Amino acid sequence: MCGIAGYISLNNSIKKAELIQASCVIQYRGPDAEGSYFSEDEKIGLAHRRLSILDLSPSANQPMFSANRRYTIIYNGEVYNFKEIREKLADRGVSLKTTSDTEVILELFAQYGTECFKWLNGMFAFAIYDTVKKKLTLCRDHAGIKPLFIYHDETDLIFSSEIKLIKALRGDKLSINTSAIPYFLHLGFIPQPFTIYNQVEKFPAAHYLQIDTTQINFNDIPSQIKPFWNLESKIEMEPVKNEAEAKKTLSYLVYDSVEKQLVSDVPIGTFLSGGVDSSLVTAVASKVSAQKVNTYSIAIDDGKYNESKYATQVASHLNTAHHEFHVKERQVLNLINELLPAYDEPFADSSAFPTMMVSKLARQHVKVALSGDGGDELFMGYGMYLWAKRLSNPLMPLIRWPLFGASKLMNNKYQRAGNLYSYPSKQNIITHIFSQEQYFFREQELEDLLVNKQFSFDGINNPAELKRKLSNEENQALWDFNYYLKDDLLVKIDRASMRYSLETRVPLLDFRIAEFAFNLSADLKIKNGTMKYLLKEMLYDHLPKQIFARKKWGFSIPLVKWLKTDLKYLVDKYTSEEVITKYNILHYAEVKKIREQYFKGKDYLFNRLWVIIVLHWWLEEN
Repeated sequence: MCGIAGYISLNNSIKKAELIQASCVIQYRGPDAEGSYFSEDEKIGLAHRRLSILDLSPSANQPMFSANRRYTIIYNGEVYNFKEIREKLADRGVSLKTTSDTEVILELFAQYGTECFKWLNGMFAFAIYDTVKKKLTLCRDHAGIKPLFIYHDETDLIFSSEIKLIKALRGDKLSINTSAIPYFLHLGFIPQPFTIYNQVEKFPAAHYLQIDTTQINFNDIPSQIKPFWNLESKIEMEPVKNEAEAKKTLSYLVYDSVEKQLVSDVPIGTFLSGGVDSSLVTAVASKVSAQKVNTYSIAIDDGKYNESKYATQVASHLNTAHHEFHVKERQVLNLINELLPAYDEPFADSSAFPTMMVSKLARQHVKVALSGDGGDELFMGYGMYLWAKRLSNPLMPLIRWPLFGASKLMNNKYQRAGNLYSYPSKQNIITHIFSQEQYFFREQELEDLLVNKQFSFDGINNPAELKRKLSNEENQALWDFNYYLKDDLLVKIDRASMRYSLETRVPLLDFRIAEFAFNLSADLKIKNGTMKYLLKEMLYDHLPKQIFARKKWGFSIPLVKWLKTDLKYLVDKYTSEEVITKYNILHYAEVKKIREQYFKGKDYLFNRLWVIIVLHWWLEEN
């Protein structure tokens, strides 16, 4: 796990010293070592910040050169099947100098070129430069676990693990991408390929880019980005319906993934919330690990959001070395000023607060932590999947508007739920359901709120052509995998953990598990009203069912309360007439109305208020 950056500069407008200096802004991603490579003419530059996890010796530092000195690599992440690949290389007579996975990727590429990317199982973003053919290759992992951003103009291309490095080099050339703002207000994050800057894009997951730096046409970059894996193409005609067979396959895949991801030359543990996903990962880790597993949970002193007792029950049952961090609300609130710098662009997932806090505390004990992310998206653990099924009822077009109207006469709970019936058309129902489950702005509300009403969510609502027709809930889950997971949840945990130089691994997002999950019958994901049915059945082989007989909370904070108390100063400042009219993105009258309704008791508006705050806070700072 590291930080990477590099450039192609045709007219040498980026200097060697500038890249080295700019890499300091992501130093926390790799505090253990730093290195750089520059071509003789300095038109190609690579910089690396290392967080040493496998092979702690200086010989595993980067940039690393291949045995024939032709290729050099900078790499962020971990490839978990590197031991099997080592054997494959040994069969071809390749001998390796280190025990790192970095060298394995490099020599594999030297043997097979871009064909080898589909064999890598892990989380990764890397750049490989061919010093003979003058070709630069960029690649990002299957699920987009590791970040990669790209900037280009007429003469320069820059790539980096975080936007802040690109800003350090080209801040004077970056302009605000106003077309990304409606997405942010609707979803709480900015989806691929967009960022908050016109000139910077998110490099797509499961893709690579190979550039001939002697014949480069920067305007042609998008057409040169190619996939090496595609989840949609892996969805078969017939789903797996046999429960016993499915459970056996799932068990093998989860065990294999967790076992591979426990390989480390530094202390390792698991995040344990006491929920289904983290408990399953921890249970399997406890089975396959030769040592007692370290587990970490956080207890915020707010009774409603404190689920630490469940984590303690799980840890006790599994006999882990459990560490429960008791923190005061004030300690979490004190992270507020670290939030914006960590995420580089507007980002409204407030669970970033506790994620940053548990990462900060866990880093005092371990350098690597396993997380349960991915279980909800792959095995249907969110209420939005029930709504996707509910809204697909053939009678819905006849009854949805009366239901919406009736909800307005009821209490907050029903008013919030009623918004789900108010979708403009079936075309964009996927993002509508997501938006309303997260309490963000509906399309109709954005029509009133935005000064510039030119926006469309059609582009991220079109389901792909597949071998079989998916149900509405399956399409909702596939959208979550492609957008919510990659551009929100994985962003949250990467920036929150790497801010404190902690590597976080996500065993449930092994691409083999993703392929299996999307070929699993929906009836084995939601069965008899039980969500994540098959995953839970596997879990109950390891832990008592009664521990999990409770409402799902998620990893959250009392933001509803905080916006009325400790964080009210943010409401006062960033929804003020002065700030809102300064940027002229939103109509102040609408902002004022939302704010007044919230303080009069419509608590479900808290996330609408929060995205407005985060947006204008970011604009003021940037």
